[in-house]
Amino acid sequence: MDLALQLLFTGIGIGAVYALVALGFVLIFRATNVVNFAQGEFSMVAAYLMVVAVEAGLPYWAAFIVALLGMALLGVIFNLGVYYPLRHRTYLPVIIATIGASILLANSVLAIYGPQPQVLEGWFETPGIQVGPVYLDSQYLLIIGVTICLVIFNFSFFEKTLLGKKLQATSQDKEMASLLGISVSTMIMITFIYSAVLGGLAGILVAPVLFVSIQMGSTIALKAFAATIIGGFGDVAGAIIGGLALGVIETFGAAYISVPYKDGFAFLVLVAFLIFRPQGIFGERVAEKA
Repeated sequence: MDLALQLLFTGIGIGAVYALVALGFVLIFRATNVVNFAQGEFSMVAAYLMVVAVEAGLPYWAAFIVALLGMALLGVIFNLGVYYPLRHRTYLPVIIATIGASILLANSVLAIYGPQPQVLEGWFETPGIQVGPVYLDSQYLLIIGVTICLVIFNFSFFEKTLLGKKLQATSQDKEMASLLGISVSTMIMITFIYSAVLGGLAGILVAPVLFVSIQMGSTIALKAFAATIIGGFGDVAGAIIGGLALGVIETFGAAYISVPYKDGFAFLVLVAFLIFRPQGIFGERVAEKA
């Protein structure tokens, strides 16, 4: 029982990272009807920006702000350079463009920093606290706490603010939103900035737990993409639940079945959902008449 509680805590911590990246997937998809396959690379780039800022001598909090501002700028560049020129094309060219952008980002970082993984210190000097039989790692506590705060923020922002309602209107019907006087291009720009910051935040939070490497972005993105499908593609709550569920499943799978195959458990769950419930946990079946 003690081991199960410890694994549950660790799984929720890892799952929270997947949930943040999955949330970025969902926001971009709802705003543009396109899957951004560079979302994972946002996490990787932010982690490297954080490492560079810390090595440059900036205080940790200042390095954190610089890294997030860098991700906001990357979101602007990504929108203008990748999505905007292809906005009137079908979804396939845009998806291919995002894949190309992810390859470009990964190889650019590789060319600058090389293949050697980097190490990023955590926020806290205290590694963690012991609560009964469970050891609560301080970094996992931070990840879980930030995720909870962002879930509350997202709900309040999209449901209680005018800007949030404009973003929702844009995601539901761009033409109608435009007729109502909403600047669709501005709303999409804001969505790209926010999703880039979310992905970057996930990368910065998980970096002290993992090594900062070129491969970390693709690994996180694959798990987050699986989480969005499991939760119900396009559903915000589904992205959060799917990410947390995947983190718990792979952690328990690694502990009780096999460590080398822990990355495969998420995709086994994904395949099961695609076979038995392709619409995901919160998705709804859509019927079409021929």
